[in-house]
Amino acid sequence: MSYVVDFKNVSTVGLESSPVADALAGLRANEARYFMNKYKHEFTVVPASESQDTLDYVNQILKKERDIEFSAKPLETSRFQVENIKIAYVFYEDGLSINVMYTVDDSKKRAVGLKLSEGMDVPKELEGNFKFARQKSKLAGTIRGSFFVIKGEY
Repeated sequence: MSYVVDFKNVSTVGLESSPVADALAGLRANEARYFMNKYKHEFTVVPASESQDTLDYVNQILKKERDIEFSAKPLETSRFQVENIKIAYVFYEDGLSINVMYTVDDSKKRAVGLKLSEGMDVPKELEGNFKFARQKSKLAGTIRGSFFVIKGEY
């Protein structure tokens, strides 16, 4: 069942099993606010158990580009297109959020974003390979983020 993320009244719906559920919900709401403000797009998530195609897509890119396979359990996904950008998100139980932004007409503007919820440790799969910048968010506290550019075609 899909859920439209409310960034005014942050809810942990779908994220309850996460040890950092409140921070992860804030991170998810922060993303929802961004897409509403920039693109007038309602950010909708679905349980990971109902979105294997999105998980396969994101996992394929992570594996082929950086040989990354996360051990954390995926809780929710989101997949949509705004303007010329295809976007996929995966929210993991440990507090990690992965997003793939893939422009359909410009191969130079394709990247994977990695965001860590406040209170979570850097996943072992990312240790030493990424530098994380800190960003303050009213909804999510301190978000640590990094990214890498996608070189292949997906």
